[in-house]
Amino acid sequence: MKVKETAFKGLFIVEPSVFEDKRGYFFESYNKDLFKEHGLTSDFVQDNQSMSGAHVLRGLHFQLPPWQQGKLVRVMAGAVLDVVVDMRKNEPTYGQNFPVKLDAKQKKMLWIPPGFAHGFLTLEENTVFFYKCTQFYNKQSEDAIRWNDPDLDIDWGVKNPLVSDKDRVAPLFKDFKSPF
Repeated sequence: MKVKETAFKGLFIVEPSVFEDKRGYFFESYNKDLFKEHGLTSDFVQDNQSMSGAHVLRGLHFQLPPWQQGKLVRVMAGAVLDVVVDMRKNEPTYGQNFPVKLDAKQKKMLWIPPGFAHGFLTLEENTVFFYKCTQFYNKQSEDAIRWNDPDLDIDWGVKNPLVSDKDRVAPLFKDFKSPF
């Protein structure tokens, strides 16, 4: 397994070593010791999974302190354009977005530390998205920023994705006072 740094402090792409033969494949999707070696948290408390049709956009979601979450995300079937926005006001990447394609073929994962808004656009039918979380879901602390905020200028590659009513009216980034 390789853990690759990005230009965003604490945000890593995780590439597992995949062993394939005529029977199929095997790979280690999480290794506590390897995460510790890279200074990443290893205390996951909740796993989540979603399945969506093509061109479904979920996000940009996060939880406010003290319920902020770190997430290890991956695609189990299909493909997504995964996007995070840095909400940490003291980082040089504050307000910037980081897009990455994740799919079941390559099996890459993304480690998202607390302080990032997260969303994804499904690129295929029946896409299964999986994430391990470092904090339990807390409804009172859930929040979002608008997926198509003009100040964030995220290129989702699709003009009219299927978006929830809640995500459609989420606040704009400029109106958000970051506690991160």
